[in-house]
Amino acid sequence: MMRLTTRIAAIALLAAGPLAGTAMADDLGHCTYIQQNMFAGPFHVCEMPIDAAKCTELGKTDENKDAVHAAGACPVEKLVGTCDKGATKLLYYDGDPSGLEIGCGFQSGTWVKP
Repeated sequence: MMRLTTRIAAIALLAAGPLAGTAMADDLGHCTYIQQNMFAGPFHVCEMPIDAAKCTELGKTDENKDAVHAAGACPVEKLVGTCDKGATKLLYYDGDPSGLEIGCGFQSGTWVKP
């Protein structure tokens, strides 16, 4: 009986496996907003991957504003550079690339030119 229960559980897990991450993956997308704080900005930016709740939070952080979440990846048109922070990427669409590169370092990121 124990083997049958184990087999049924294994089959159920295998059947659900492809769907297990679907809801979370579908929620991730990108967040465009205007980034501003007492040290820098305003900059038009896009962060990915990110869910809608985190996007809303970013839009309320410091003096940031106009946060909008959408599916898929950030647009790359008019890209100045990207701060690769490992788990997320922050794309900048305006600003001085050398200054943004320094700021990226303060975020423990690596600056990537377009």
